[in-house]
Amino acid sequence: MIKTIKTVMISSLLVMSSNSFACDVEGKTGFLPDNDMYIGVSEKADNGMTEEIFNAVIDRVENYYSSVVASKGANLVTLRKWEDGTVNAYANQVGKTWQVHMFGGLARHRSVSPDGFALVMCHELGHHLAGAPKTTRMWIPTWASNEGQSDYWASMKCFRSVYGSDNNEAIVSNMTIDAEVVKKCEANWNTDSEIALCKRVSQASKGLATLLNGDRPVDFATPDKSVVSKTNHKHPAGQCRLDTYFHGALCTKDITDETSNTDAKAGVCNRSEDYTDGVRPLCWFKPSNF
Repeated sequence: MIKTIKTVMISSLLVMSSNSFACDVEGKTGFLPDNDMYIGVSEKADNGMTEEIFNAVIDRVENYYSSVVASKGANLVTLRKWEDGTVNAYANQVGKTWQVHMFGGLARHRSVSPDGFALVMCHELGHHLAGAPKTTRMWIPTWASNEGQSDYWASMKCFRSVYGSDNNEAIVSNMTIDAEVVKKCEANWNTDSEIALCKRVSQASKGLATLLNGDRPVDFATPDKSVVSKTNHKHPAGQCRLDTYFHGALCTKDITDETSNTDAKAGVCNRSEDYTDGVRPLCWFKPSNF
């Protein structure tokens, strides 16, 4: 009887997880922790965001990843909520429909550039595609990659895949690039185009991390020194998230080297492979002999 009850409980839990939300699988938070920010459609966007740019960014990422999701036996649906002033984003799965919810309020926030908005969509796709480590419920892994892994995959795989064919050298020539980004990208990548793409995705993450840090400054040169005793599946602090995006940009693993839902070492830069840059930061990730 006890075994039967346990089986029913586990089955119910798995059903709830498959139809739940991420950034947290209970649907309580999104890309950002719960907040009361709201930037209505009538408010002028300080970052120059327009509905046309909002849709163009979503189109670009969606067009690349629709076929990837289809190869997993699912259908990608992006809900474009331009008129909703919510400053957040989230993902969910309902059966074989994998959804991403993108809000106009987030897109209009002064700290979110078009590249930053693309990185948010990559983060939400990461909940579906980034692999282990997964969030857990009652110690059982859910469908959703956790927050840190989704950040890491967003810059390591997604942004590079979607925007790698751009003339990134020309694009970054018109940008102000942090000195630490210049130093690290040039040290880890070989070609001018690879270096430029690394700089572009890194800078895209700074505005997001500032927002995630409660509009307090973050800095590529002052990484979070905290070390977790176990992997944190929830939202890391803003500086830690900047570090994660930055290391994702510095990871030189091929973008076609896929991550795994069960093997956290697959497709990423691991300490056991003598990587120092490009690894998941210890401020949220607890390595297990790698």
